[in-house]
Parts: sequence; C-alpha cells; structure tokens
Amino acid sequence: MSAAVRQPEPADEGSPEERQLAWAYLSRVVEGASKPLVALINEVGPVIAARVVRENRLEVLDSKTVARREIDLVEQDLEAIARMGGRLVTPDSPEWPAWRFNAFALLDDDNTIHQRSDYAPPVALWVRGEMALSELDDRGVAIVGTRAASGYGEHVTAEIAGDLAVEGYTVVSGAAYGIDGSAHRAALGQGGKTVAVLACGLDRVYPAGHGKLLQAIARQGAVISEYPPGTVPAKFRFLARNRLVAALTDATLVVEAGWRSGARNTANWAAALGRQVLAVPGPVTAATSAGCHRMIKEGVATLVTNAGDVMEAAGPIGTLALEPTVPARPTDKLSPAQLQVYDGFPSSGAIGVAELSQESGLRMPIVMGALSVLELEGLVSTDGTGWFRK
Repeated sequence: MSAAVRQPEPADEGSPEERQLAWAYLSRVVEGASKPLVALINEVGPVIAARVVRENRLEVLDSKTVARREIDLVEQDLEAIARMGGRLVTPDSPEWPAWRFNAFALLDDDNTIHQRSDYAPPVALWVRGEMALSELDDRGVAIVGTRAASGYGEHVTAEIAGDLAVEGYTVVSGAAYGIDGSAHRAALGQGGKTVAVLACGLDRVYPAGHGKLLQAIARQGAVISEYPPGTVPAKFRFLARNRLVAALTDATLVVEAGWRSGARNTANWAAALGRQVLAVPGPVTAATSAGCHRMIKEGVATLVTNAGDVMEAAGPIGTLALEPTVPARPTDKLSPAQLQVYDGFPSSGAIGVAELSQESGLRMPIVMGALSVLELEGLVSTDGTGWFRK
C-alpha cells in the first residue's frame, strides 16, 4: 500500500482521542466501504490515514475523497451521536465485531458480488442501543424479505424469528416494512435481542413509520449504521448496507423475495462471505416467493420451514433441529391392543363387549381390560345399552 502513497510515513498510533477523531473523519469523508482505505488504515493507522486523505496523497482514493476531504464535521457528528445516546464504535473498541468482518479479506477482485470496491468492512459503526456489538460474534441470523409481504410471509417470519429469539439467537435485519419489521417485532416480543442495520444516519427515521420500532430495537438490542449523522437514505447505500446484514450473522434467511430484490442481494453477499443461505418456500403462484424458489432450485439456498431447520443449518456443528411440535391425539398413548379395541367402535351408537371382540378380533378378557383403560382415559363410556365413544 505504501507504494501508492507519494510520501509514506511511519505508523503513528496517536492518542485515543486523536484516533477517535480520525475514525469519525474517515467515516464521513469516504462514502461507505473502501478497500483501499481499509488497507491504508491497517498499514499506518487511522491518524496518519486521515492526514493522507486530507492532503490527497493516496491516488487510488482520489475519486472517493476529492469531494469531501475538506469537510470536517467530526465534532458535530460526535456531538450528534452523543445527543442520541449513541456512540461511535471503531476497530479500536473492545466491542468491535472483528471476527464477523474477517470474511471480507477472503474476497478478491474476481468475486462477482462486489460493486466498485465496496466489498470491504466498514471503517466504523455509529450505534444506538445497550447491546455490545461484540455479542454479534455469538449466534445470529439475518432475516430479510420483501417490503410487500403477504400475510403468509409475515406469519412465517414471526414464528421463526420468535423461536430463534427464545433460543438465544440475535435477529438481524434492515428495519424496512414487511418481512424486516415482522422479524424485529417477533424477536422483541420474545424478549430477545435484535439489531437493525440502516442505510442512513441514525438521526434519520427511515422508514418514517418505524420510529417507535427503532426506539424499541435500541432499548433491547442495537441500531447501527456505517453512515454518520445526517446521511440520507439512497439506493446505493441500501445495496452497501446489505453486505453488513449478511456479514454480521451466521446465516441469512430469505422469507419472501421477488425475482429481483434487495433480499436476494443480501443472500448473494451471504454466500460470497461463506455464510449459510436459507429460504422459505411459498405458494408456487406467489410472485413474492419467486426469488426464494429460484434460489432453492439453483442450489443457492437451503429450504427451511421452521426455526429448528434454521438452527440446524446455522448453528454450531452438531446442532440438531428442534423436535417439530405435533398436536397430541387422545389415542397416542394407547397400546396396539387398546387402539384395536377403540377402532372397533362404531362411529355412533353403542356396542356390546361380545361385538367388540368380534370387530377387534381379540379375546373377551383382552377387550375387557382395554375398555377399562379407555374409560379411564375418557375415550369411552357405558350405559344400559352398551359401550360407546365419548
């Protein structure tokens, strides 16, 4: 990297205050992710990197910084996040989720998922919420899907997200309408942790109708963005945001997605970063599930139907799916002989013991013993005319 800098300097650690100011400056001056900038910071540290950017001494960064390198809103940005009760989390911070971001180093210029040079980790993260980002190194699942979710999609999302939250998984999504919102609400409803990754500054409520939801997420989890306060939502920022949703979790689950959708973009990022990609099937006639069906058909995604399937695919090696919840039938506890006698009853009306013996093909003493158990279980009763089902 130093060959690209016209006047390389030795690395200078700087004081904690200087480094924090440098991180804040670099977070604003370079739009989103930048592989060259991350490489420079890794080589010389944030303080010298900020100086190099200000003085425009790194040619490969010129196009990314020429419009902003003279803008210094560091104090305003840090004051703004402090007023919101938030913080700037950087690679210097103990809570920085470094393990999650290591996968970006495995991507190269031949990887088809990247656009420009945005396949790098964020420079820093602006955060609101009590949850330490280091907790994202534990079990986490991203749940994404269409904004125009169907009732089926919202129901399935709520079931899976709620069950995952109960099992201690952090649910990560983008706080959008539809599937994202359902995932966040379900996790919150179970007292679990959830994280919203935004494509704008944290002082911007987006979408506007999710103001209360974002407040609830901040109380019980975290709301994060790589963009400083004041940054407005934009399509290219949503696409860049998707890589973080995928990177911060063990797996990305797509519940409903059209043929072309942002949810599929997140799934592609997950696959590129070595994460599990999962998808819920929907009705074959539903356009909202066409993207899910395509990913399953092409082998990009694993078909899942419940939280147990997700845990088996996304959990540590050896994690078993939860036993499916099947409603118990009154006859499940019966022995074969008792069930045989019970099946010998007519659908209506009474029957005698001798007739039951003939219908079941069992001897009279066995039938009498079975009837005692069936009566205790509340399945049959008797009156003056014979035995009958209750």
